[in-house]
This record gives sequence, structure tokens and C-alpha cells, in this order.
Amino acid sequence: MAYPVLSTYRLQLRGASAGDAFTFADAEELIPYLDDLGVSHLYLSPILTAAPGSTHGYDVTDPTTVSEELGGAEGLARLAEAAKARGLGLVVDIVPNHVGVDQPQRNPWWWDVLQHGRQSPYATYFDIDWSVDPEGRILLPVLGSDGDVADLTVDGDVLRLGDLAFPIAPGTGEGSGPEVHDQQHYKLIGWRNGVCGYRRFFSITSLAGLRQEDREVFDTSHAEVARWFTDGLVDGVRIDHPDGLTDPTGYLGWLRELTGPQAWIVIEKILGVDEALDPTLPIDGTTGYDVLREVGGIFVDPTGAEALTELVDAEGFDYAGAPELLRQLKISTATTTLSSELARLCRSIVAAVGADHPQLPDAVAALLTEVGVYRSDYLNLSAVLSTAFAHTVAAQPELAVPLQLVSAALAGDSSEPGARLQQLCGAMTAKSVEDCYFYRDARLVSLNEVGGEPHRFGVSAAEFHRSSAVRGRLWPKSMTTLSTHDTKRGEDVRARIGVLSQVPSLWAEFVGSWQTTTPAPDAATGLFLLQNIFGVWPADGQVTDELRTRVHAYTEKAIREAMWHTSWNDPDTGFEDAVHAWVDAILDGPVATELTGVVVQLEPHAHSDALGQKLLALTVPGIPDVYQGTELWEDSLVDPDNRRPVDYPARTAELEGLSHSKIRVVRAALHARRDHPEAFLSGDYRPVLAEGTAAPHIVAFQRGVDVLVAVTRWTVRLHHDGWGDTTLPLPDGTWTDRLTGNRWTGPTRADDLFGELPVVLLERSDA
Repeated sequence: MAYPVLSTYRLQLRGASAGDAFTFADAEELIPYLDDLGVSHLYLSPILTAAPGSTHGYDVTDPTTVSEELGGAEGLARLAEAAKARGLGLVVDIVPNHVGVDQPQRNPWWWDVLQHGRQSPYATYFDIDWSVDPEGRILLPVLGSDGDVADLTVDGDVLRLGDLAFPIAPGTGEGSGPEVHDQQHYKLIGWRNGVCGYRRFFSITSLAGLRQEDREVFDTSHAEVARWFTDGLVDGVRIDHPDGLTDPTGYLGWLRELTGPQAWIVIEKILGVDEALDPTLPIDGTTGYDVLREVGGIFVDPTGAEALTELVDAEGFDYAGAPELLRQLKISTATTTLSSELARLCRSIVAAVGADHPQLPDAVAALLTEVGVYRSDYLNLSAVLSTAFAHTVAAQPELAVPLQLVSAALAGDSSEPGARLQQLCGAMTAKSVEDCYFYRDARLVSLNEVGGEPHRFGVSAAEFHRSSAVRGRLWPKSMTTLSTHDTKRGEDVRARIGVLSQVPSLWAEFVGSWQTTTPAPDAATGLFLLQNIFGVWPADGQVTDELRTRVHAYTEKAIREAMWHTSWNDPDTGFEDAVHAWVDAILDGPVATELTGVVVQLEPHAHSDALGQKLLALTVPGIPDVYQGTELWEDSLVDPDNRRPVDYPARTAELEGLSHSKIRVVRAALHARRDHPEAFLSGDYRPVLAEGTAAPHIVAFQRGVDVLVAVTRWTVRLHHDGWGDTTLPLPDGTWTDRLTGNRWTGPTRADDLFGELPVVLLERSDA
């Protein structure tokens, strides 16, 4: 029996070897709590066998088995049965694009390919470039330098170098380590060569791409997933990074056949702000980053844009030049970080058209900077690449000839150039935007989110209502979310930082003072980090050792991802030490006292926005996901910080008492979805427009005929000016607030409606 998906609760599973274990058995114990909270489905992080000690599960080493560390197939079956007993179901995250190869011996398919080369039955499972090495060996960029080969030793039928182990082909084990290495189907090289012999997940050498366009690969790698549906264990799947596949549309077609027409399928598709999801895809929608941008953006005050822009300009970040900066980052990413992938694409273009050009790599990189989406080969995006060609030639006419080669290759009989172009485009976009630019732009860092567009300073009510209505008609079962394992900051951290858009002058005054008394080694870096530190700063001002450790860990990741003064590949220890010393000076010095004061002053407004965005995410068109722990206030930063263990006893107690405003909102909204499934699943959405002087401070809409949602925003100015004559004209009938029990009819004064909480969840009731 399949259960209709009304809402989900994301659980991050991990085995004992990763520390802080959270297994199927632990999830089973939470079922009564999650049922009482009101969710319909447990949404599990990847559960197939992953690398030992994996903290996330995306480095799957055996797609054919459920992780024994999590409880194995038996544990999954028990969890599914326990969930069904409470009327709940399961949704599982699956990873089709790649497998983990960091420890080759843990991946039986990869190990066999390394041992037997092209003769391995799994050689066609991986996207291997056999031609990049003149000797036809698989190039593995796993060494510090090429010279490390001299240190290889033979250990039985294995080659070893420190913790690394690689198989020895039959009959080639005689001789020294380097001599044996020379006879293998693989060649170990230094990672700084910029060459890799197989398609990776972005630039991560430890994750090797799978050829899901091959039906045998699909069937073999999805046999266990198929069993889950055949045995009735799960009701839906979340697909990790389908844009990395050679043919995502074809893959999703096969997946729909495998899961059946009723399965709920959502894909981790990062849409551009103006990009529509291809309506021909046999899925239910995305994982909700588009909604995250809209729901968070509606609380950003557009009047703060000018002052915050001036602030970043004063600190050395030329905001007017940001588009060009981003273009250069994309080019650099394609030509350096992803140089191996770019070279392979160019070889496929040359092979397809039988001609070459010295500027071909430059032309490809320039072309991709004009695309603007992760990949443009979905049917509804058929004009995107033509436009990109036009813009590129217009801007750089000297690239017209090599661009003709690209265009000819895409029009030819071979599908390889087109697929590799799209795969490179997605990787380039992710690495340059999400993993670099978003760590540089310090205007309002709450906008620097996956699927976000920091240059658009918030979302207007008109845009919000239009997007919600369209999603309700086209994708009523698409996921909505505020926090995920991939978000750069947790939802409440973003809500607090977003309040700075309402008080830009106040923030600029404090920052100016802090940069004078406690100057950062780099002003722009300091401005970026200060907003994040503000976002997690405790209202009581007590800096615990845990918080200090978390802030320093975030600092290291942020400055390395930004690649302004240091990076993962070439860390500048002098700069990093200076930044860490500055962070300690912030945490321990006079700035800390002032930070506490700012947080205390703005905390009511941050909580108001946090409640508002939470209620919207749970009630706008779509299927809402509650990320683990976010039913109470949370202060997480980027991974791995957002995968910290959750205190469920505390949440269980709060659910029983319902004194915490956020868990009250979550429970009320989830139970409303249970009580009025037709109102939420139908997609029906109608804006309700407030009237009066403070009308812009209200965002309201009706779902079906029985549910009405209203939230307040921009509360700093509202607190000063008051509601005045503002009213919300309620539709006919008597409306009861599910949160407070208050009842209203007809035009209702805003100061009465929001007298207890900054949000209301109204249900039509009898008079």
C-alpha cells in the first residue's frame, strides 16, 4: 500500500564508524514523535553501502546493497514496517551519477576495472577516457606528485603507497613496486597535473561517474531500488544531481518505468532564477531550492539594497563589477579546476568534425559563461544555447571560427560532444558560483544560497504570488524546503541575516566601528565573515568552545572556497592564521559585547521572519520537507555543520508542551495538511491582499476554500510605524487560527490578527 506524500522529514543517517551513529533503528524510535509532529513520510539520506566512515552516504561503493552500518536490508524492512504501523511512509535519496572510489578495494566494480582493464565486465560502467594516456591506461590523479610512484611497494596481489591500495593484474606481480605499476591497466599520477582518466563528480577525484545511459548499468545499479518498490518499502525517491548524467531525461524515463506511476520522484535540479522546469519530465518536481529563494526573499527589504551595496563597495568589493568577476570565475574554473573535462570535451569536438582550432578551449569556456543554467539540453531550453552562441560571438568575434566547430559538433551524428558540453556546464556553474562566488559576495549573505541570485535583492510580493500560483498549477507535488544538507546556512541563520536588509545603516555603522577597532586582514573577507558570525551569535553572548570550533571551521572553509587569498589546493597559512587570529579577537574582544547588543535588539524581528518563512514553506504549493531539527530554532552553517546530531529528547518535550513558537507553527501546518489534503495537493492558490497603510507588511494567500495563511514582514519599520488602519479582508465565513484558537470574520484589523504571533494559519469553521 502506497501512502500519499503530504510532507517529509529529512533524516541524515550515518553508521557507527562515522561517529554519532544514526541508523534505521534510531529512525524507528523517532516514528511516534514524527507522527505526532504531523509528517507523512520519513525522508532518508542515501542508504546504499557507502565508504566506511562516510558522514553523508553520497560516496556509494556498492549500489546493489543496503548499508550494513545502517542496519542492512533487514533494518530497512523493519523501519518501513514500523512506519506503516503509524500510517507513515518512506522516501529515499539515491545517487545515480557517481560512486565512491577513494578506497578502490571498497568498490568491487572499480577494483575489477583497475585489475582487468578493458576486459573487466564493469569497464563500460564507468565513463573512462582510455585515450588520454598514450599507453591506454586509466590515469588516476591520486599522488602528491608523479615521483611518488617510486615509493610503491608490492604486498601480495596489491600495490601499496601509505594508505592507498590498488590491485595487481594477474601475472604482473613480479618486480619492484614501480616495475609492477608500469604493467597495470592504470597509471598513478600527481593530482596537480590537471588530468583525470575518468569523468568525476565535478572536480572530486574520489567520485567516479557512472554511465547510466547504458541500460545494463542502469538495471544493475538500480536493482536494489527496484526491490524497494516491488516490496512496498518506499513511496518515493529523491534523485541526486541528475544534471551530471549523460542523458538525464532518458534516465528519468527509465526510473519512472522502474518505480511505477504512483511513486513520488523529485530531482535535485538547481534552476536558474528565470528557468522553468521542463514540463515533459516524468517527475513530480525539484527538491525545492527555487522555493527556498522565493520564501526567504519575500522577507528581504528592498530599501536596504543601496546602503548595503555602498558598504561592500567601501570594503573593497566592486559590486558593479560582480558580473564580470563571475564571468572570469567561470572561465578560470573551466580552464583550471575542470581542465581535464574541458580537454576531453575539446577532443570529442575535434573527433566529431575532423578539425581543430588553437582557440577551441577558450571558445568553449566563453560560450558556457553565456548559458546561465546548469545545462541547456532540456526540451524547454532549446533556444538557450543558440542565444549563448550569439552573445559570445558578438562579445568576442575572434572566437567565431572555433565556435563554428562547436556548433557543427553539436549538430553531428555523435551525441558525445553535446553531452560533455552540458556536463561541463553544470560542473563549471556549481564550482564557480556556489563554491566560490557565494563565498565572496558580502552584500547580504543570506541570498548566497544554492539556487539563489544575490544580484536580485529579495523577492517582491508580485513575483512570489505569481511563482506560487504557477507551481500550484504545474508542479503541485514539487518539494518545498528551507534547509538541506547542502544549504550554505540554516534557515534561521538566513532569517536573522536577512533582517540586516531592514537596518542597513545600523549594520554599516557597527561594521565601520569594528573594522577600525579590530580590523580584518582583508576588509571584504572580514565583512563576509562578520555577517555569518552575526547569524550564529548567541543572544546571551556566551561563546562556548563548541561555537568557537564551529566558527573557525566555517572560516577555514569560507576563505578557501572564496579563493581570494588562499585555497584548498594552495593554502596560504600566513593569511589563514591571520584570519583565525582576527576571528578570536572578534569572539573575545569588545566587538563581542556590541554583537550581543545587536543580536538582542534584532532577535524579535529575526524570529518573526523565521516563523513567517517556515509557515510559508509548509503551506505554499508543493510538498514541504522539514530538515532534521529545524522544528526548533537552529544555528547551522554549511556542511558538515548542518549534519550535527539533533537533540530529539528536547524536541519531544517541546512538542508535548507546545510552548516554543516554531514547533507550534510546524505542528499546526503539518496537521492542517493532514486534515485538508485536498486543499494542499490540488495546487489551488489565491493571493489575499491586505488593505491600508501597512499592507505591504502582510503576505497572505488562500489554499483551497478552507485554509488561509498570513505572515508579517519588514517588522523593524512596522514596529516603529504600527499597523495603523491596515486590515486583511477575510473571505466569507468564520475563520479560526489554528495556532491561537482566535476566531475572525470579514475584514480584520491587522493589529488584532497578529496580536499574539506574527503569523496566522486560519481554517474556515462554522459560525
